[in-house]
Amino acid sequence: MQLLTPQQIHDWDAYTIAHEPINSFNLMERAAGKCTAFLLEKKLLQHPISIFCGKGNNGGDGLAIARQLIESGYNPAVYILELGAMGTADFQQNLHILHTLTKDIHFIQSVDFFPVLPSNHIIIDALYGSGLNRPLEQLSAMLVNHINNAHATVIAIDVPSGLFIDKSASGYPIIKAAITLTFQVIKLCFLLAENAPFFGEVHVLEIGLDANYLATIQTKYTILSRSFINLIYKKRNAFAHKGSNGHCLLLAGSFGKTGAAILAAKACLRTGTGLLTVGLTQENIPIMQTVVPEAMCINREQAFDTTIYTTIAIGPGLGINEANTQLMMSVLQAFRAPIVLDADAITIIANYPVLKNFIPKGAILTPHPKEFDRLFGKTGNDVERIEKAILNAANLQCYIILKGHHTFIACPDGSGYFNNTGNAGLAKGGSGDVLTGMLAALLAQGYTPLHAALFGVYLHGLAADTALASQSMESMIATDLIEHISTAYYEINNAI
Repeated sequence: MQLLTPQQIHDWDAYTIAHEPINSFNLMERAAGKCTAFLLEKKLLQHPISIFCGKGNNGGDGLAIARQLIESGYNPAVYILELGAMGTADFQQNLHILHTLTKDIHFIQSVDFFPVLPSNHIIIDALYGSGLNRPLEQLSAMLVNHINNAHATVIAIDVPSGLFIDKSASGYPIIKAAITLTFQVIKLCFLLAENAPFFGEVHVLEIGLDANYLATIQTKYTILSRSFINLIYKKRNAFAHKGSNGHCLLLAGSFGKTGAAILAAKACLRTGTGLLTVGLTQENIPIMQTVVPEAMCINREQAFDTTIYTTIAIGPGLGINEANTQLMMSVLQAFRAPIVLDADAITIIANYPVLKNFIPKGAILTPHPKEFDRLFGKTGNDVERIEKAILNAANLQCYIILKGHHTFIACPDGSGYFNNTGNAGLAKGGSGDVLTGMLAALLAQGYTPLHAALFGVYLHGLAADTALASQSMESMIATDLIEHISTAYYEINNAI
C-alpha cells in the first residue's frame, strides 16, 4: 500500500473528478456520507453534537456532515472559524444549503465566540484536513487548545487538525481525537509514535477514488501487504537439504546475557536456516549445547574461518569490550557478504566509527532508538529519524530497521517500508534478539537483503499476532514469538 503525499492526495481527487462522472461537490458529498454513515452505525451520537469547521474543503466535509445529520433527525451546532478569507466554492455551497435547514450556525471571530463545551459533548473536528502545510497559530491554535481542554469526545475528519500528513508536528497545537475518520488510504502521520496521542482509533473510509490513479504515481514509502509478502516468500523445495538452506554463524551472548544468544539461535533455526553455528565464549558453550542441541558451537575467542558461512549475525548480548571490538573488526574485514548487525555490534561501531567503512553492502542493521542515535546522531522527532535512516542506508548501501509499532525499513535506494504486523506484546526484552535470528536465517536461505529485511520484519510481527490466540500482550515473552514462527509460516503458506 502506497503512502501518498498531501499533493498526491489532492491530485487523486482531481484525477477521480476528471475520469468519472462526478464533480468536486458530489465527491465531497460522498466522503461526508461515509462519515455520517459511520457515526450512525457506531451509535456515536448519543450526546449533544458540536461541529467545528474551517473554510476549506475539510470544513466543507463538516458542513455536509451537519446537513446529513439534520436530515437524520439530529440537531448539531455548527461553529465556523472565521479568519477573513472566503471559503472554497464547495464550502460556500454547503453553507448555503445548511442555512436553509438550521439557524444553529455560529462564526468564531475571536476567543469571545468560543462556545462552552461540556465534557459529555461529541465534537466533530473539520477545521483543517490533509492539506495543512504550516503550524496552527493565533486564533486557530487557541481554538484547538479550547477544544482539547473540554475533555469531550472528539471525532476528527480526515486528520486531527494541526497534524501534518508527511512531516512532524511535534510541539505544535494539535486536536486530540478519540477517533479519526480518514479517507481512502492510511497516511504517514498515523504510523508515527509521536502522533499516537492525537489520532486515537483510525478508521479508513473508502470513498470511491479512482484506483487507476495509483498506477500513475511513485511514492517514497510503502506499507507492507500480505500480497507483497506472498510474492517474495520462497516456498521450500521438496528436494531441499540442510546444505542448500545455508549455514549461519551467530556471534552473540556473554556472561549474564547467554539468553540473548539462545533466543537468536532458536529463532534462526525456526525460521529455516539449514545449519547454525554459534560463536560463544568457552564458558557459555555447554549452556547453548544443552538448551539448543540443534546448534553447533565454536569458541569465538579462538581463531575461526568466516569463509565457510553463508551469512553472519553479530550482536545480541555480545558485550562491549576490547576483545569483541577486535572480533568485530576482523569479521567485518574478512566477510563481505550481507550480514545482520544488532545491539552491541551497533554500539561497538558507534564507539569506533571507522568500522562503518567495513560494513558489507547489503548488511541489515537493527538498532533500537538509542542505538540508532549512538550510531547516526540524535534526531528531534520521528520524521527526522526516518529521513536520517534513509540517508544513512544510502550512504552505507545497507538496510536499516527502525524497530517500533510500525517498524520502518530504510533502503539504500531512498525508499522505505512500514510494517503492519505485530502488537505491543513485542515490547519486551528479547524480541529484538528473535528478529536478529530470523533475519540471519532468511539471508542464509538465499533471500536478498531487501526481501530478508521485509519478510523477516513481517514474519516477526505475524508471529506476535498469532501468539495472541493463546496469549495476552502483557504476558507475551520472546519465547512465545519463537514458538509461533511456525504458526506464522503456516498462515502464509495457506494464504498462497
